[in-house]
Amino acid sequence: MSERRPDPMPLRTRDTLTILVGTALWAIALAVVLLVVRPADPRPVWVCVAGIGLGLFGILYIRRRDSRLREPVPAAETGESEPRRP
Repeated sequence: MSERRPDPMPLRTRDTLTILVGTALWAIALAVVLLVVRPADPRPVWVCVAGIGLGLFGILYIRRRDSRLREPVPAAETGESEPRRP
């Protein structure tokens, strides 16, 4: 039997930038809906508002996660001080 290869390191991604672009697209969609479409039904407006709200929540979540990953793990947990791995 062959031995199992070690797991690869996680890819470094730009999560904050991705979420910011998505949130900006929802804001543009909201402006288009309000200024161009002017719907009689308010659901398209609320869909855009929900997209913006979830994007803002995502930005806060990712920044908090990234700050926790940058903190060193206490020496009692690992035996030495090193950054946490995702």
